[in-house]
Amino acid sequence: MSNPGFPSPEELQRKLQEFLRRTVENPGAGFASRPESQESEAPVEEAKERPLNFDFSYTPKQVKAHLDRFVIRQDEAKKVLSIAVCDHYNQVKLAESGAAKEAVAYQKQNILMLGPTGVGKTYLVKCLAELVGVPMVKADATKFTETGYVGGDVEDLVRDLVHQADGDMRIAQYGMIYIDEIDKLASAPASSGRDVSGRGVQTNLLKLMEDTEVPLRSQTDLQAQLQAAMDFHRRGGKYRKETINTRYMLFIVSGAFDKLEDIISRRLSRGEIGFGARGAPIPPREQFLQIASTIDYIQFGLEPEFIGRLPVRVACSPLGADDLFDIMKYSEGSLIRQYEQAMRAFGIDVTFEDDALKAIAESASGEKTGARGLSTVCERTLRDFKFELPGSSIKQLIINAAVVRDPAAELKRILGDPHYCARQAMVALAHAFARRFEQRHGLALELTDEAIRRLADDALAARRSMTEHCEITFKDFEFGLKLIAKNSGRTSFRIDETVVKDPEKSLSAWVVHSYDPKEKPGGVS
Repeated sequence: MSNPGFPSPEELQRKLQEFLRRTVENPGAGFASRPESQESEAPVEEAKERPLNFDFSYTPKQVKAHLDRFVIRQDEAKKVLSIAVCDHYNQVKLAESGAAKEAVAYQKQNILMLGPTGVGKTYLVKCLAELVGVPMVKADATKFTETGYVGGDVEDLVRDLVHQADGDMRIAQYGMIYIDEIDKLASAPASSGRDVSGRGVQTNLLKLMEDTEVPLRSQTDLQAQLQAAMDFHRRGGKYRKETINTRYMLFIVSGAFDKLEDIISRRLSRGEIGFGARGAPIPPREQFLQIASTIDYIQFGLEPEFIGRLPVRVACSPLGADDLFDIMKYSEGSLIRQYEQAMRAFGIDVTFEDDALKAIAESASGEKTGARGLSTVCERTLRDFKFELPGSSIKQLIINAAVVRDPAAELKRILGDPHYCARQAMVALAHAFARRFEQRHGLALELTDEAIRRLADDALAARRSMTEHCEITFKDFEFGLKLIAKNSGRTSFRIDETVVKDPEKSLSAWVVHSYDPKEKPGGVS
């Protein structure tokens, strides 16, 4: 049963709001004021400024080189971002040195990135923030509303930036704010009246993206206002409103802008109709986003003032299967590295072969979600492996095209044959040995499948690693094959099971044949 002497939640909230209103309108009316003697002993606390060690000395080429390590393709986007970031943070250096007032008035280089999902927009911004060494906040534009009572308030982005900087406002004021799905704020061209979930949010973002003071405590956050009241009481009835300036915060927004291509197409088509049409060739549709103009964004539904605050605009290109392969193979943030690390935690070494990466890339390309499709395909392919293999006797796993094509069948083979993974690993090691041999000596060893299986069986029987066994088996081949190449000019040699069974006999026959072509050559190709 409820206690009749205790207020209901609605009544409690009403009383708290009334208390906060009185506190703001009449400082000292909320809590009882401290005696004057105590007030003199408890002065208002001043913000302790920590020295800002901000040393941005990168060139645009150096910034792009950093981005190249993590993000594949998107060269134009990297170039645009590198220039904009260098311009912005060089201005920050001027401000920090106190020379900003003497410099030319600075127009902030806020950035708009366009492109389909999964092409690296968010990752680019994340890598930029890590390089510069400033805090970064990422948010989805769809979570904000004009009032902030239902949904979020755009000013919360700035407060989150302060939180990311561990409360250090001097660092937070130079941070990055990244807003994704900005195209979802577009209002319908024919709409009328207030659009609190789109047009109103755009309007609220305008002041943030330029130069405004944002209070560190939200008026709609009851917990923050209670904290403010407690601080007011602790300071002995002295009220101080803490704010942070957004002048040197860099805003980057992005979106897919799916229907923008249709607007650009209609504009280009109108230019081809009527007297005086120049007949300029229309670029391919996949390049439309790169030539989007301000009027296109306005017709899409963005406010003219809002798009005007985003002077730097760049379109990211969609990713094909080859790009997805390069992401897995060469990016330092590759998803493959994560899978290797996850399995290594269970004592299992995982190796991804190139044919597996190509198969994953082709399958992910069909998902039409860019690099995010890689996670979908890998999770679907390796889910049962991550469940079954930890805790088993399997300590080595080779992911090849067969695993990607039929993971269930390959997993069954692995669990049914204790040497299956070892043999698979030996295949890869045998090919690696052949590649190194060719790189060192300029002589190609073409290993047949039968030869590799025989090498694996012999290595297991002798309890040697595949690399060690190959070095022992082909220890005399460097000198013998160089002699053959000198006599006959041949540089490629087919290694079949017969050669592996008796390598000395086969090598001797090849050498004799190089002097006397009438002799049977054996495995020379």
